[in-house]
Amino acid sequence: MRNSKTPALLALLLTCSFAGPSSGQQPDRVFNWQPGNQEDVRLDPANYHAGQTYHAGGNGGNLQVDIKSELPVTIFLARSEEWNGALQHPESLVNLQQLCTREHVVETRYSCFVPPVGMTLIIRDERYSPDHAVIAELGAVLDPNSRVERAVGAGITGIAAVVAGRESAKRQFKAPNDVHIQYFRWLCVENCVQPEFRWTWQVKEKYQLTSFLKVYGGFTPDHDGSQVSIKIKSPVPMVVAMLPSDVANQLHAKPEMFEPALEKNPCQQRGVQSLEFQCTFNLADGPQSLIVAPEATGNVPHKKAEIEMQFVKCIENCELLQTRR
Repeated sequence: MRNSKTPALLALLLTCSFAGPSSGQQPDRVFNWQPGNQEDVRLDPANYHAGQTYHAGGNGGNLQVDIKSELPVTIFLARSEEWNGALQHPESLVNLQQLCTREHVVETRYSCFVPPVGMTLIIRDERYSPDHAVIAELGAVLDPNSRVERAVGAGITGIAAVVAGRESAKRQFKAPNDVHIQYFRWLCVENCVQPEFRWTWQVKEKYQLTSFLKVYGGFTPDHDGSQVSIKIKSPVPMVVAMLPSDVANQLHAKPEMFEPALEKNPCQQRGVQSLEFQCTFNLADGPQSLIVAPEATGNVPHKKAEIEMQFVKCIENCELLQTRR
């Protein structure tokens, strides 16, 4: 058993579910890059290809892509909104703000940290085209099975752009440059199925203070490192503790056992009126009960105390706790 006063950490922990117990009973999940979608693209000089669009959550995330091209290309990320706007106004393509630009690429593993906004992977054929100042074309995606061309854009002009994926006539390339794109995903590869844990309410009430000991039972650790959170708010100093249930159940009949039971018990607080604290239990500790009582039993005011208790409980894949002991 372990007792720690961690109200700031507890406030964060109570808002979320646990991926596993704090004691590390099960091995950690292992993640790695794994191949995902892939596509083959054909480009003419100065053609652009819009690859996958990334929507990174939180503060952003990483991407990884393998690119192999017959002729040099430039790779970069562009904000999706800016890219879509440039499709309507092709003269602005050359002014796109670029992130993680890589030039003169024929074969590379491209990586970049993606900010938490929509970002589109752009590949541009570096060869010069005399038409580049007037018209900027998209390349064509090739069907990886039949090698039949699936037009993504037959041409972008100031008037309109061909909708991605729409079937069109077979395109004739002047000087084709074939590019292979292999996308990767960040996936769990080992120990992916884990027991899932969640904070569970056991006690939450206001009770009328008396001089008698209050006992709440019903908590049994289901894994080593089981956490219990206790919160007390009282108008008078209180004693708050977790005791083995077989001991707690005898205290009403044998009050002389009270102080000896607390002497060697680390999960307790004495003389507290407003406090949150946590304790940790192992399977070997067995069933536990929460006890609360005024420190001074004389002249107990006719007021109420607030008591709360939560514990971390396995809710899914709990059979793994048995196999990993």
